[in-house]
Amino acid sequence: MAEDVRQLIERMWPESGISRYGRVFHDTSEFMDIGHGDVMALGGLHYLVIRDESERRFGMEDPKYWVKRCHVLETGEKRIVKLVFYETFNATVGRFQFPCYRSPIKEARILDLVREDPRFMHGFSLEDSQGNNVRVLEYVQGRRLDLQVEAMEVDHETYFRERFPAILAGYIDACEAILFLHEHGEKHGDIRRDHLYVERGTGRYRWIDFDYAFDLRENPFGWDLFGLGNILAFLVGKGEHTPLSIAEQGLAEHIRVPLDQDDFGIIFGNRLFNLKKLFPYIPERLNRVVLHFAQGANVFYETVDELLTDLRPCLAELGAIPEQAQGGEA
Repeated sequence: MAEDVRQLIERMWPESGISRYGRVFHDTSEFMDIGHGDVMALGGLHYLVIRDESERRFGMEDPKYWVKRCHVLETGEKRIVKLVFYETFNATVGRFQFPCYRSPIKEARILDLVREDPRFMHGFSLEDSQGNNVRVLEYVQGRRLDLQVEAMEVDHETYFRERFPAILAGYIDACEAILFLHEHGEKHGDIRRDHLYVERGTGRYRWIDFDYAFDLRENPFGWDLFGLGNILAFLVGKGEHTPLSIAEQGLAEHIRVPLDQDDFGIIFGNRLFNLKKLFPYIPERLNRVVLHFAQGANVFYETVDELLTDLRPCLAELGAIPEQAQGGEA
């Protein structure tokens, strides 16, 4: 069988330089067995596995063994191939606990829905020889929005006055993309700041990774909304601000009104959401929007449309220029 892979690669990608010629897989059920140098035969094409994908969160590398970085032997294109992997866990918002789970079918459905929509990653799904739903994804050429913001070497006030208006405009566009999903009965399911990219060249914000779903009876789209709130707080603050980081950065002297627990986020209880206490030039209207996601909130957004209704006037108040929003790359 190893000769089959060698023959395929020597015929289709002789300059690959790979050192291992593995096996050809038509059935992807056992994804842990599929690694570098193996080939997945799917939908009439051959996907040479380069490596497993991984995510870096909380300073740690988190391997995703069911997500393969591939080279399509017939076309030379790079693709990400997501194989079937099921997991379930419980998430908590305040006093509510609810199940989250992976759904390949749900991600495949969204890929079909957003096929022509530039606000999302693109791809398609197919079945392997055993009927497993496999998603073939295009790379989003660009950089994570949060990394781009963190890399801006300016103080917060300069960032907020000069860079943030365009970023907020892009964020609003990204929220409208999530509203589009909700209006079609779909959830993103895993809204995190590392799942929002700034496309190189266009500056457009694009969402990735749609395979998580959740069942929150109190609000079917509530988990998505809290994800948007967490990202908004990060963007307004130019990063996360915890009691420890505030002390380490020497920012405590800027705080005129003592912080209390109501000032911190609901999901991550150590992250400051009442950012106006730290950066007093943040407009009251914008700060109030962020505080909807803080522990002291009495009123919560039930829809993305409600969030957008409050957020758009903030953009106008900051004086963002729409053209800047689409070219907001640093």
